Amino acid sequence: MKPATFLKKRIYCTILVTVFIWALLLWDYFHGGVPSHHLLQNKDLPSFSNWWGGILLPLLTWFLLYRSQVRLAKEASSSTLPSSFVAYFVGALLFGMVLSVFFTLGIKDVPFYMLVGLLVLAFFLPIYRAECLLGFVIGMTFTFGGVLPILIGTILVLLCSVLYLALRPMALFVYTKIANLLHK
Repeated sequence: MKPATFLKKRIYCTILVTVFIWALLLWDYFHGGVPSHHLLQNKDLPSFSNWWGGILLPLLTWFLLYRSQVRLAKEASSSTLPSSFVAYFVGALLFGMVLSVFFTLGIKDVPFYMLVGLLVLAFFLPIYRAECLLGFVIGMTFTFGGVLPILIGTILVLLCSVLYLALRPMALFVYTKIANLLHK
């Protein structure tokens, strides 16, 4: 994809996310106030106001789409956005939304198993990419504001990248060595 075309898409997406987060913040403000969220739902730990999302989410969108543009420029020769990019973004968006719904409903076991399943999936798919983090954060923003999804998503991306980029090659190396020994 041409850099100018991707730049336009980055601008449109950043504007869309900015409008989304500020509409959410204004709605919260006029309907009881903008909430704050405590880390780990513990009142003794610091809380983060959702107002921070109005600044952080557009910046995160701009940065992550830039990172995606750099990666796609190295990988693709196509003039269109790869379907894998859209699939990873939409998958992470839906994952974040479903996780938020179960958390809001008070069903604590399902989000735990979803996160464990995500770590298992990270062993097979590159879900540490920028589009995955962006989809995950946007999917959780309505429920948790902007800051907590960024923190949680960053931790998950770090774990997923270690699994995919470090542990997976080691496991494949050991597997091929064992397979070669057994077939001799």
